[in-house]
Amino acid sequence: MIDLRSDTVTRPTQAMRAAMARAEVGDDVYGEDPTVNALEERVAQMFGHEAALFTPTGSLANVLAVAAVVQPGQEVLCEARAHIARAELGVHGAVSGLTMRTWSHPTGGVDPSVLADLIAPDLGPFFVRTAAVSVENTHNFAGGTVLPIADLRAVRAVADEAGIAVHLDGARIWNAHVATGTPLIEYGGCADVLAVCLSKGLGAPVGSLMVGGADAVAEARVRRKRLGGGMRQAGILAAAGLHALDHHVERLAEDHEHARVLAKACGTDPDRVATNIVTFDHPDAAGVVARAREAGVAVGLVGARTVRLTTHLDLDADQVRRAAGVLARLVG
Repeated sequence: MIDLRSDTVTRPTQAMRAAMARAEVGDDVYGEDPTVNALEERVAQMFGHEAALFTPTGSLANVLAVAAVVQPGQEVLCEARAHIARAELGVHGAVSGLTMRTWSHPTGGVDPSVLADLIAPDLGPFFVRTAAVSVENTHNFAGGTVLPIADLRAVRAVADEAGIAVHLDGARIWNAHVATGTPLIEYGGCADVLAVCLSKGLGAPVGSLMVGGADAVAEARVRRKRLGGGMRQAGILAAAGLHALDHHVERLAEDHEHARVLAKACGTDPDRVATNIVTFDHPDAAGVVARAREAGVAVGLVGARTVRLTTHLDLDADQVRRAAGVLARLVG
């Protein structure tokens, strides 16, 4: 089976497994795992922030990051298809006690004037107060689109003017970095808190990080334990992340090229594919998914009419060509 459902399906490379096997470990809940500490320090520096916190999942990293800047009863603004609004099972409301309002944008981006109009000031006991805006880069359900650094800076300026925080869901920020050449530290400079993932495009088996100021991360460490996310000898997992940062970032360009090959096969303009995700609408999307699987290609269904293909490091050029042939026969 050629698996295009997600870039989360990858398996650790032999070199990554070797790095995990030799990792020096300790009890991370006590802050004594040297490999976790090294990963957290490295990622914080990469994005120009004071600290970072290793978490088992990207959803938990997002929960901790948003909760660091939005109190219960306040709201966060985000795009209507944002991962925090659509794919985290309502955890921000159910657990953190916050609310959301959304805007819609064809590529998952943001119009600064629309954002400015949405922001609700503190009006006492009358309206929910906007505490933060969340942006996603790359945007998953918009097809892996990249939010340009100029747009992020515009969001930062609007937020600063209104006195609210910026959360960046950077699960695939590495893809945006490779696609545009924008330094990671510039992305980090546009946000108060970030969530970045190691188990998607970078191919680690587990792990994300919440990134931010030292006080925010210290509070997040308590929340992580409260939510059951404290891990013990987690250096075995952190070592996979360190290996991925050393070896799997620049190779993301291969995934982006593979995605354009698949897009062309599906009748989608490859020039509109920015990173490693291809989405297209089809009147019988579920049927396409089923027939592709019968032909040996697993693809994702992310809406009643929307099919998603995601390239990753477990795919070689021959597999991509074979998958493209199957998809061309079905939908191209």
